[in-house]
Amino acid sequence: MSFRSSKLLRLAKDRPCVLCSRTGDTISAHANSTALGKGKGIKAPDCCIAWVCQKHHRQIDGTERLDPAYSSPMEMFLWAHAKTVLLWFEEGIVTVA
Repeated sequence: MSFRSSKLLRLAKDRPCVLCSRTGDTISAHANSTALGKGKGIKAPDCCIAWVCQKHHRQIDGTERLDPAYSSPMEMFLWAHAKTVLLWFEEGIVTVA
């Protein structure tokens, strides 16, 4: 079973991209790794997302040339995911009981 949360996915709307601070087109980009639950026709769990702009989403998906600051799309995703999860805790979206 895979974790799904439309509420968590919608939180990206109107947020700045965690990688470049661009606003207006931020989405919740899912991980593209089988290690994180992606499969043929199956998205990774909704907790494996990063709040990124469309440009960085295309780079994570491998459909656009990767920013030279990153060695791979997975490195870019993991960096963006870590920053996204940190925001969840800082903003109280996720709390520890």
